[in-house]
Amino acid sequence: MAGALNARLPRFMRWLGDLETRVLDGDLPAPCIERPVYVCGLARSGTTLLLEALAAAPDFTTHRYSDYPLLWTPYWWNWLRARLPLPAQTPVERAHRDRLTVTANSPEAFEEVFWTHFFPGRHDVTIDQILDTTCDNPAFANFYTAHIHKLLAVRRARRYLAKGNYNLTRIGYLRRLFPDARFVIAVREPQAHVASLIKQDGLFSAWARDDPAIAIHLARSGHYEFGPFKRAVNVGDAEQAAAIQACYASGRVVEGYARQWASSYGWLLQALATDDDLARSCHWVGYERLCADPVRSLQQVYAHAGLDANTAAKLIEDWAGRIAAPDYYTPGIDPAGEEIVSALTGRVWRLLASKV
Repeated sequence: MAGALNARLPRFMRWLGDLETRVLDGDLPAPCIERPVYVCGLARSGTTLLLEALAAAPDFTTHRYSDYPLLWTPYWWNWLRARLPLPAQTPVERAHRDRLTVTANSPEAFEEVFWTHFFPGRHDVTIDQILDTTCDNPAFANFYTAHIHKLLAVRRARRYLAKGNYNLTRIGYLRRLFPDARFVIAVREPQAHVASLIKQDGLFSAWARDDPAIAIHLARSGHYEFGPFKRAVNVGDAEQAAAIQACYASGRVVEGYARQWASSYGWLLQALATDDDLARSCHWVGYERLCADPVRSLQQVYAHAGLDANTAAKLIEDWAGRIAAPDYYTPGIDPAGEEIVSALTGRVWRLLASKV
């Protein structure tokens, strides 16, 4: 019910969020959003794993499963929830069937609800989705910074951490808002990446056929990466975005995902090549290398995020043994599909391979 209210009355929910900010004005510590960290990358590139490995650091807080759908009033909801007699949490494998177990307190990506409210057309394939350093949206900036401030205050955390697959196209704007922000960019070898996307698309599409509410929930929470409502991301090339969407609509999902992979990462490579400061704020994480050498990969991630050496060492000791290449499914791409993926992603992958 609350999720439906979020979707049907977003202006009211925003009003509640603004009311919370006004009521709390003067009662919270002075705003200080210090070195936020954003985990970005296409879905199934390892973003959730990286989010969880970073969220384990004591300085960070991030959105959690329990925050949805009462996202707009983080202080009031978290204050109340901390005082409720809640049952003990038992970790369960998440719906993606990818070995990751979660509870209501696990970190999750929910920012997209705000982005779609303040930036109309965020998932319209005809609209350029890039938000760079020239972007200016005072209403969003004011709300977003206040929201983060409230979340930090109620959780008694020093730094904000967020995962957002679609934030890949917004790192320029985010760095304008927070000049000391750090970005962790997840990337995966395209054959394996497309195969994983195909697996997830099949799962969520099948579930949505049996229960349409699943697809509705995905859309409400801002997830259009797979399932019946999947949409292309336009990174400044309307023709390419239209081609990707046409692939999805006609069932040529392998081609669609391969085109999206090349389009998204190709655009980012080009953007970073022309902005040295932005490039320095980004750290690429290759999923295959993360699985093969988690200690070294995590060392680099934690260093880029600015964690102290002792904290990083403890986290690595806890997390390195949990990370391994997936062996729980067989990639479902036939030889013809593999050729399509290679042809469409080869050039960009050759450029990326040296970075990951």
